[in-house]
Amino acid sequence: MRTSGSRLALTAVALLLGFLVVIQLRAQGGGSGLENQSAQELTLVVANLSTRNDQLRQEVADLERQLDARLAEQARGGTSAGAIRSDIERIEAWSGAIGVTGPGVRVTLRGDVPGTAVGDLINELRNAGSEAIAVGGVRVTAGTVVAGLPGELSVENTALPPTLVVEAIGNAATLTGTLARAGGVIAQLQATYDGLSVEVTPIDRLILAASERDLAPREARPKL
Repeated sequence: MRTSGSRLALTAVALLLGFLVVIQLRAQGGGSGLENQSAQELTLVVANLSTRNDQLRQEVADLERQLDARLAEQARGGTSAGAIRSDIERIEAWSGAIGVTGPGVRVTLRGDVPGTAVGDLINELRNAGSEAIAVGGVRVTAGTVVAGLPGELSVENTALPPTLVVEAIGNAATLTGTLARAGGVIAQLQATYDGLSVEVTPIDRLILAASERDLAPREARPKL
């Protein structure tokens, strides 16, 4: 971009210099030609052209400095805008405002458990570093609650099937280790609810949809 701009600028300078030479010679020659000019007059013509040429070169240098400054400013602005955009996307992903994809685990529960038990599982996944969670395909956000008695569970007014699937994006090894550890949440659930089967499967790529809730705060305001 700078090379192209410099070429255009130099071309314009060359054309302008040629034009000035013609005008200067016509003005001073009165239509007679260089052969009719005295040595002193020709020296003056050359001096004037040299001075104007220096001025034009200075203008070209100034324009190139301005171009460099604009390019540097644009580069800084682009980087800042990119960083801000990236931060916004991370916040939206964390809040559940946009869909996300990534590695994680799929936890399949077969058996009757109350909503509080699913809530304990969700909290354990959060504590283990999960970055996004969905229950029965419904994205879990800060205000999401799995409610109901065994066999009658629902989340966000959506009834959940008897075989419940909880998906969480995060480090699959960490999440699996946390859930399956001795005395962990799975062991506690299976000890509490007879016949409950829990299967944890690492997944290379999960896709979790965005929340359908209105996530805009009603009372809280940003502190500036």
